[in-house]
Amino acid sequence: MGPEIDRLVALLRASRRLLVFTGAGISTASGIPDFRGPGGVWTRRRPVTWQEFLSSHEARVAHWEYKLEGWEAFRDARPNAAHRAVVELERAGKVLLVVTQNIDGLHQMAGTDPARLVELHGTNRWIECVRCGKRSEPEPHFEWFRRTRRPPQCPCGGWLKPATISFGQNLRSEDLERAWAGAEACDAVIALGSSLSVYPAAEVPLVAARRGVPYAVVNRGPTEHDGLPEVTVRVEGDVSVVFPEAVRAALV
Repeated sequence: MGPEIDRLVALLRASRRLLVFTGAGISTASGIPDFRGPGGVWTRRRPVTWQEFLSSHEARVAHWEYKLEGWEAFRDARPNAAHRAVVELERAGKVLLVVTQNIDGLHQMAGTDPARLVELHGTNRWIECVRCGKRSEPEPHFEWFRRTRRPPQCPCGGWLKPATISFGQNLRSEDLERAWAGAEACDAVIALGSSLSVYPAAEVPLVAARRGVPYAVVNRGPTEHDGLPEVTVRVEGDVSVVFPEAVRAALV
């Protein structure tokens, strides 16, 4: 292990109230594509905004087509070594909160306690009515859309969509409040597999780091926090390889 890995291991070993912040790079090894990366869906489709979804039939169809395109990958994905390593840290009593930008549900599937998990951008694991908020299983709705090409509706008359945050839609206030509270209470923060370019989510680790706690960034490729004085450890590499190795070393 190199010096930066050694520093990461030391951070993990010393922490008792760690804030773990994760992005798309933690899930690519599970078969979940990076939306922004080469060949990602956002290189082929313009995301439908929240207002467009509410006001336009064509936009609702486009949104469901986009979600259908990636549904099987989300449905069939399973947690990888990085998700499991987060759970190992949690079971060792070291994790205060896991804040994720991801909508794949893999942290919870790996065993992360829902009480310690904040999914800032929502989840693809449920379908939600935009009017009454009722949630239901996705598969029947995707099958309906696959057969009819008509956006499904709730019995209350509201439109249904995956329970994710669309462009222009406010993040849930309760999720933000939990994330900010975690940033104020943690004794260290680590960002895994995120380009740290989407705000306000990417502000969460900075809120913690600006209190003076150690801040580690592990990612393959550049991030927008690279070079900031708040970053105390920067590890370049595949999160699904680097992070589990560091966790194993820290828990020896």
